[in-house]
This record gives sequence, structure tokens and C-alpha cells, in this order.
Amino acid sequence: MAEAPVQHRRWTRAEYDRLVEADFLGPDDKIELLGGYMIVREPKAPSRAACISRVYRALADVFGDGWHVRSVAPVALDDDSEPEPAICVVPGDPMDYVDAHPARAELIVEASLARVAFDREHKGSLYARARIADYWIVNLPDKRLEVYREPIPDVAAPFGWRYGSAISLGSDKVVSPLAAPAASIAVADLLSRVRTP
Repeated sequence: MAEAPVQHRRWTRAEYDRLVEADFLGPDDKIELLGGYMIVREPKAPSRAACISRVYRALADVFGDGWHVRSVAPVALDDDSEPEPAICVVPGDPMDYVDAHPARAELIVEASLARVAFDREHKGSLYARARIADYWIVNLPDKRLEVYREPIPDVAAPFGWRYGSAISLGSDKVVSPLAAPAASIAVADLLSRVRTP
């Protein structure tokens, strides 16, 4: 007798949100929805938590009125994805998102300690599919900032999209967000005192 293939149950964002609203999933579950699958988020090791705080501070200093810098908060990208990036910058004010999570972000930043490849390939493809123009990975093990831009279709990518431009910056470089081109952020300010486990 032939073995039956294993079936996966995919979730919509609406179903996922109902699980959260019903307290079936809570903050301690550390789950995010990516392409219809519930994925456990990367744990906040001390070095990763400190990095998220540094990135938040740097971006809050750069983006002023008219922008909201969010830390580990959902972005409702599409019908089957609600990731919770380390940092995202969205237009408006926190009160604009009382009734619904933002659907767009001008900049998404992931702080990667143990999942650099996952953040590059899977999350990068997901964010490119959502046409997020500016995606950064603070690569803690390699002490680099990876900057991804120019989303383009690619059938070989996990979600059918990837970034056409990718650069890796060391601590001696500076970076400017696309949404704040006059700003200049020292990469060292995002990477300083990084220790790997």
C-alpha cells in the first residue's frame, strides 16, 4: 500500500487573528504567520534584545513626526502573512493603528542571531512579495548590516519574489533609509558591543 503524503493545514490571517482574539494564542506563544504557516519567532537572547533596542533608538531619532517606529509588532502584509519584525517604520501615529495592524511599512528590520539564512531567504522573499522597498538584516554573528532593496519576481524564491539589490555593510559604514534619504545612521551604532553566544 502506498504511503499517503503528509498534508499541511495553512491558516489565513483572519483565522490567525481570531486565535489571538480568543486568547488561544498569546504573547508567550511567540508565533507569527508567514505564508499561511505559524512559525515560532526567534528567541530574544540578550544580545538580540539589546540590538533591537539600539535599532529602535537609531530609527526613532531619524524618523520624526508623521512616522511610527514599532518594535516586535505585527504587520498585516496580506491574507496569509502577519509577521512581527524586530522593527518596522510605518507612516502616521500609534493611534492610527488602534483598530488594525498596519498593512504597509516603509522599512522593516530584522535582528538575526540564529536565523540569518531564514531571514534572508524566507522573510526576504515574503517582504519582497509585499513590495517592502527597504529591508535590513542586522546580522549579529557576522557583525554586518545587510540592506535589501528593489523587489523583483523570482519563481525560485520561497514566495516568488526576492530583492534585486543586496549590500552588506561593516561597522565603518553609514546607511540611509529610503524613506529618510537625508538621514545618516552609523552601522556601528546598530552593531556596537555585539556578542555572539
